[in-house]
Amino acid sequence: MVYAITATVFIAILLLTAALAYPYMSRRSIVQDRLDKFEVKPVSKVELVEEAPKWYDQIGELGKMLSLTTKEQGKYSKMLVAAGYRKESVYVFFGAKLLLTCLLPGAFFMLYIAAKGFALDLQLLLVLIILAIVGYLAPSYWLYHQYNERQLKIFHTLPDILDLLTVCVDAGLSMDAALIKTTETPQFADDPLAKEIKVATMETRAGKPRIESLKDMAERTMVDDVKSFVTMLAQTERFGTSLSQALAVHADTLRTKRRQIAEEAAAKTTIKMIFPLILFVFPALLVVILGPAYVQISRTLLK
Repeated sequence: MVYAITATVFIAILLLTAALAYPYMSRRSIVQDRLDKFEVKPVSKVELVEEAPKWYDQIGELGKMLSLTTKEQGKYSKMLVAAGYRKESVYVFFGAKLLLTCLLPGAFFMLYIAAKGFALDLQLLLVLIILAIVGYLAPSYWLYHQYNERQLKIFHTLPDILDLLTVCVDAGLSMDAALIKTTETPQFADDPLAKEIKVATMETRAGKPRIESLKDMAERTMVDDVKSFVTMLAQTERFGTSLSQALAVHADTLRTKRRQIAEEAAAKTTIKMIFPLILFVFPALLVVILGPAYVQISRTLLK
């Protein structure tokens, strides 16, 4: 049974990773997809053939079968966008939840029948229920992990991007040109915040006001520091204050905040080490220190 559980969990994780990491949920935005349509590309004979529906599209169709409330759909759509995916991926997400909820217990049940024959008992039902719960919660756990990881990357990258914007503005570039220059820097080629800034600059080129594009960017990232950065830019533009000085001050503030968070985490390390010390280190020390004495006392008393 242990081998069957291990094989089932491995297959489920493999299918979940493939389903949700496929290009359907690639980190491309709607604006980028629309801009790519204006690019003239040579059409090959292979492209003229109608493509068959792919299995990740079928997972999305499976998710559309579920009756989702507007609140629930909006919540997970925002989280998927904040994690770097498109809003349409919400159907693939719920389709994966439904698929894994049925797939995990189903696959384990088939393996169990192949190994021991058809026999229902309480232990088997309990394992099937646990696997169904794991299959339902696994996509949510994966989404929260991606969401938190991306927010952490944006939080750590923002001060460096602000420093680069300050240098560009001091060099005489406008704010739009400085934002474009930031996205073209190789240092931030794969950075999620730089990609969001690139989308905002594309929206600005398409005719959308810059502040509105940046506010939409802040809403997509769902990072408070990015929202404060956009608010600072709006106030600077409104009151006509020095942009480079405001960027420098804001970068120093964020860097100070980042250092304070690191100091707080370091201060909590001592408290977090108490339980491992009590559970693992101290018993081993007691055995090493008192073990020989206990052996000597036992031998003496036995004599």
